[in-house]
Amino acid sequence: MSDRERQRLDFLKAAGLADAVRAPLPGDASTRRYERLTTPAGATLMLMDQAPSAESQPCDPSWTPEQRGAAGWNAVARLSAGRIEAFAAVAEHMRHAGLSTPDIIAVDAGAGLAVIEDFGDDLFARVIEAGEPQAPLYLAAVDALARLHMAALQPPTMQGPAGEWPLLTYDAVAMTGGADLFVEWMPKLHPDLAFGPAALEEWTAAWAPIAAMGEQKAWVIAHRDYHAENLIWLPERTHHRRVGLIDFQDAVMAHPVWDLHSLLQDARRDVPPELEKVAFDHYCEVSLVDRETYWRDYVALAALNETRILGVFARLIARDGKPRYRQFMPRVWAHLNANLRQPGLEAVAAWFARHVPEERRG
Repeated sequence: MSDRERQRLDFLKAAGLADAVRAPLPGDASTRRYERLTTPAGATLMLMDQAPSAESQPCDPSWTPEQRGAAGWNAVARLSAGRIEAFAAVAEHMRHAGLSTPDIIAVDAGAGLAVIEDFGDDLFARVIEAGEPQAPLYLAAVDALARLHMAALQPPTMQGPAGEWPLLTYDAVAMTGGADLFVEWMPKLHPDLAFGPAALEEWTAAWAPIAAMGEQKAWVIAHRDYHAENLIWLPERTHHRRVGLIDFQDAVMAHPVWDLHSLLQDARRDVPPELEKVAFDHYCEVSLVDRETYWRDYVALAALNETRILGVFARLIARDGKPRYRQFMPRVWAHLNANLRQPGLEAVAAWFARHVPEERRG
């Protein structure tokens, strides 16, 4: 038996769950793992398992960009490194805003273990595949975002049952660092692509005003991974609480459109353009914001994030030997190509026209 398994068993015993039947869930691209626990009485819970030493350090709020770069990717991108205390604190904050997040049943942040409420398996993506009309689900997800955005001013530090966690801004360093994954990893997937010093300088200059805008307008808390594979349909609840939220431990302060484009320009499934428009308009209506301004920001930040996603997928394929992510790339390219035709992205579009052939953009 491994030391880690012994930690799990000791934690479950202390939580009164030593007799629970454990069933591992399929993994994803993260270092976190889950197990479904079934008690002798038939109730189900989830064991969240994230060893604290599995990733590089999260960002200290006081660190400079240079210190963040030296500390590793989690500090650059302001990711939580999967820390249990981050999940617990964000869950508590979002619950106070009236949203559906899992209850924390037991937690040991030092060990990287928690038992949380089980929301079941009805992910939006699976429910829609089974025939549920998708528009009501997407509009409910938009309502949940609007509710979160209209909550009270965000605190610099969130409090949760596993301790406090800083709420950092998704700043220009994090955004441009994400976009830079494209120019770092796409040539490793496609060796015919080569970005020399001049091209890299142009790349940085093209994205700079967009990243600056995203940081300047970072005035709401963002889930940061808000899409149909991370939202669970809870039809027995009402209104925005029908949207069960998971995987929000990397939450940051960001532009209000950040989670919108993650939801509506999904890398993993097609959202019909007419539904994207209806859902976006619905957000603007309930949030009382100017649609034209928000749409311009939406396509710009979506394009930036899509370069990040393409870079992440290229890295997963080229470095980590996970070819299944190749299937998602044409969809992300389609979103990016469409966004590059929108006003405000002329400099970025010109960069792609010069440096990435059409046959590589799909």
